[in-house]
Amino acid sequence: MTADYDLLIIGGGINGTGIARDAVGRGASVMLVEMGDLAGATSSASTKLIHGGLRYLEYYEFGLVRKALKEREVLLRALPHIAWPLRFILPHHKDLRPAWLLRLGLFLYDHLGGRELLPATKTVRLDSGVFSRGLKPLFKKGFEYSDCWVDDARLVVLNALDASDRGAKVLTRTKCIAARRDGDLWKVVLQDLASGEEKTVSARVLVNAAGPWVADMLQGIAGAKSKAKVRLVKGSHIIVPSRFDHDRCFIFQNGDGRIVFAIPYEGKFTLIGTTDIDYQGDLGTVRITDDEIDYLCKAASEYLATPVTPEEVVHTYSGVRPLYDDGAKDAKAATRDYVLEMEGGETEPPVLSVFGGKITTYRKLAEEALKKLEAYLPFKRGVWTAYAPLPGGNFKVDGFDEEVARLEKDFAFLDTAFATRLIRLYGTDARLFLMEAASLEDLGRCFGSNLHEAEVKWLIDREWARTADDVLWRRTKLGLVLSAEEAGELESFISGYLAERPGAAA
Repeated sequence: MTADYDLLIIGGGINGTGIARDAVGRGASVMLVEMGDLAGATSSASTKLIHGGLRYLEYYEFGLVRKALKEREVLLRALPHIAWPLRFILPHHKDLRPAWLLRLGLFLYDHLGGRELLPATKTVRLDSGVFSRGLKPLFKKGFEYSDCWVDDARLVVLNALDASDRGAKVLTRTKCIAARRDGDLWKVVLQDLASGEEKTVSARVLVNAAGPWVADMLQGIAGAKSKAKVRLVKGSHIIVPSRFDHDRCFIFQNGDGRIVFAIPYEGKFTLIGTTDIDYQGDLGTVRITDDEIDYLCKAASEYLATPVTPEEVVHTYSGVRPLYDDGAKDAKAATRDYVLEMEGGETEPPVLSVFGGKITTYRKLAEEALKKLEAYLPFKRGVWTAYAPLPGGNFKVDGFDEEVARLEKDFAFLDTAFATRLIRLYGTDARLFLMEAASLEDLGRCFGSNLHEAEVKWLIDREWARTADDVLWRRTKLGLVLSAEEAGELESFISGYLAERPGAAA
């Protein structure tokens, strides 16, 4: 029988979109379905770091750390618009891990992954100079090391966009109702959640990348025999007004063995997170608890000169990670490495399920998933994504400032802050929706903070945005600065535009 698609992927998070991009780039026909928005759950709720996972060294996860550290620089080169280097300050707390142990761990961190672009660790004084601003004076010594920032939700969207541009069919607000084997094919029932319409498509191979819903999805796949267990672990973050006036990030040790990051965020804020607690609630209503807010406030306040209080929190977000249940006693000790489980493939069409994973290693996960599936897919080339930039990222890894300056020069009505925001989100693709504009007025109505009609239409037509939340909290982070009234006006505009353009980014 002839299949509609070679590969059908369930789940529009980082793992699903990464696999879709890689597979279609090798010549397979691909469909990806996501029941909500791209990056609508776990993949937009990370600490937004490309990192090796310094604390995983304590659990002897050297292989995972090495793999992640090697990927840091691969990703920096591929997405210089949405990712950039950061320097982290780890204060020495005399009552917790000894200084020699921290230095040993950071020595390993510097050398496990073949670091090339990023500077090495060094010891710093915290009682004078720039690093003393923000910390309590009782911290005298610390270590400064390198990791990287990434806009997690944009990383997902750009993978989906590149997959779509290469020929993949990407459907959001589309739920997989059921899947069953029919001879050598999968028959998959899909429902458009906006219209309620159902349709059935066929595929040679099925990938279950449903994130926290991976186990639920297996129950809807007829004949699935997986006995894998999923450990759902919730991580929450808080955003507060900026706590320090330099560009360094802090990593704080806590008495319970966990660490908490305090990271400069969107210019005016500090991002603090994360928690790690087992989760058994409704996956559709994941929210931070008062206890988690208190925990993060107290953890940060132990180090910061100005205490953090719950009343100051301007925004929170939470996500549930679908970790492979390796039997660890504590949530913080459960493995963050991914597990790929495949069923079928000899006498029946295969299904591959994805458990766990990290933003940092999504590209390697995709390569390993497709290696397991290559016998069943008509690939025309081998691995390729390590050297291919994501949309808008086709400039030098150290060329961000140059791109901003070029955009300002070519579009004289942009100030530096506006041009910087556009390059940070879209890279060189920002020019595609600025096009022939000669003034701000040519970009159409402004909804606040230089968010204009031209950009919103781009996000709808090209990036599958369908609501104000899609625009304000995933495609941009302007939800932090737009008023409720401005957000409401944006929602009305989007609804009207979609009514006029029902086929946009279908």
